[in-house]
Amino acid sequence: MLDLDTRPVPDQIGYLIMSEDGAVLASGGEMDNDERSANIISGLLTLTESVDPAVFGKRSCKKISIVYEEHSYTICLSNKKIYVVKRRNTSQQNGGNSDGDGRAIMA
Repeated sequence: MLDLDTRPVPDQIGYLIMSEDGAVLASGGEMDNDERSANIISGLLTLTESVDPAVFGKRSCKKISIVYEEHSYTICLSNKKIYVVKRRNTSQQNGGNSDGDGRAIMA
């Protein structure tokens, strides 16, 4: 399992590692023991599967980014685990399709 405590992603301010069913296996930083976020992320992944099953198969989405003005969440699926990293945004990372309020969702 990826060790995000001793080898953090650049600008990381929190993380969750979850099983496919949404159970939190590890967490740290601002996301330490954050069951609420884990439930929201699990629901988001379930939603991506129900959009159009003909186009998006089960777990066909491998990475989702949710970008706010000051921070972002990157959600990746790998080896039957869900990795979520909360990162502090730098001015170079604020690309993407913003809705005018400094928020964007990229998949």
